Amino acid sequence: MAVWALGLNHTTAPLDLRGRFAYAADQLEPVLHGLRSTLNRRPETAIVSTCNRTEIYCAGDLGDRERTLDWLANSGGVSPALLRSHAYALEDGQAARHAFRVASGLDSMVLGEPQILGQMKDAVRAAEAAGAMGTTLNQLFQRSFAVAKEVRTSTEIGAHSISMAAAAVRLAGQLFEDIGQIRVLFIGAGEMIELAATHFAAKNPKSIAIANRTLERGEKLAARFGADVMRLADLPSRLHEFDAVVSCTASTLPIIGLGAVERALKVRRHRPIFMVDLAVPRDIEPEVKGLEDVYLYTVDDLAGVVQTAQASRQAAVAQAEAIIDAGVQSFMHWMDQRDPVRGVVPLIQQLNAQTDEWRALEIARARKLLAKGENIEAVLEAMSRGLTQKMLHGALAELHSADAEHREQTTEAISRLFLRRER
Repeated sequence: MAVWALGLNHTTAPLDLRGRFAYAADQLEPVLHGLRSTLNRRPETAIVSTCNRTEIYCAGDLGDRERTLDWLANSGGVSPALLRSHAYALEDGQAARHAFRVASGLDSMVLGEPQILGQMKDAVRAAEAAGAMGTTLNQLFQRSFAVAKEVRTSTEIGAHSISMAAAAVRLAGQLFEDIGQIRVLFIGAGEMIELAATHFAAKNPKSIAIANRTLERGEKLAARFGADVMRLADLPSRLHEFDAVVSCTASTLPIIGLGAVERALKVRRHRPIFMVDLAVPRDIEPEVKGLEDVYLYTVDDLAGVVQTAQASRQAAVAQAEAIIDAGVQSFMHWMDQRDPVRGVVPLIQQLNAQTDEWRALEIARARKLLAKGENIEAVLEAMSRGLTQKMLHGALAELHSADAEHREQTTEAISRLFLRRER
């Protein structure tokens, strides 16, 4: 059994391509059922999907990896060749290392950010609910969480991190002289919006409003910040009221279109609007960015802002990587103990290849002799002798060349390998 990961993230694929493969938390279970039904051996499977990455982790036969890529490409409506040019495929130790780095925040756009750990735990719960989680993947993820905890408690990797939400507030502060004088609208009621609202609320804006598809959930979040609540259907008619808009929903289509923003600007007499689209796929049509009085930022645009705080944490990366190295070694040792054959597979393959080569040579020689009319018994005798000589050559050479110190050990090993008695 092999462990492997197939995915794409913010370093390998642009935002709009990542958006094609983004799955909301409530989609993961049916998506897992759909994926596993297309695979021959139904491997253990889990899917991690965030605004920055979509990754499929499997424990099973490597032959399913290409089928998984084809399935993923089809689900996103792109060609396998296009997806392959932006995806990465990792196996065994590399897959484990990647999972540990992701859980520890080392592979995130914001170095050390903690949200990814919760998202990975959500992925495990979805896989368990779908009946797709087995012993091997469970070990991989539980060890990922343990490594992440050690990294966060033993290093400064997460110190002074600037989240996407904090970066949004920083950018708003560059546009507006006083955030205390602006009206802010948050679209959605998930974890990212809650985090963004917390950061903005700390600056005491003039007003806060929450727009959400489900009013009950929006009201619950609004109560924390003394905010107003509105329906998504009211957005087009009320967009002009807000100076800053932060959106992050699970919608598969944009919620705010170019026309709605143009009408809002007209009512505002072209007073600027600050907009942050934290959703993948996008909540705000990309054409909005071209409007003169709109300052629109996506998750990828915020990358430069969050990078400014990373220099002070780079010294902790080496320490975190050492913890991850130890975790990978431990996991691979567990894999080898569970399947002892894994550790000797390359040697077994080499032995099989070598003996196949010898067999082919002796068969070819025997056929030539038979074609010349040689006696069949003599040919079979020569072929068997040729095979045994080839098989014994290495062992006999070791016996003749071994010094006194190692001859006893060599003799014992060769006796055990070649002088076995059939029971």
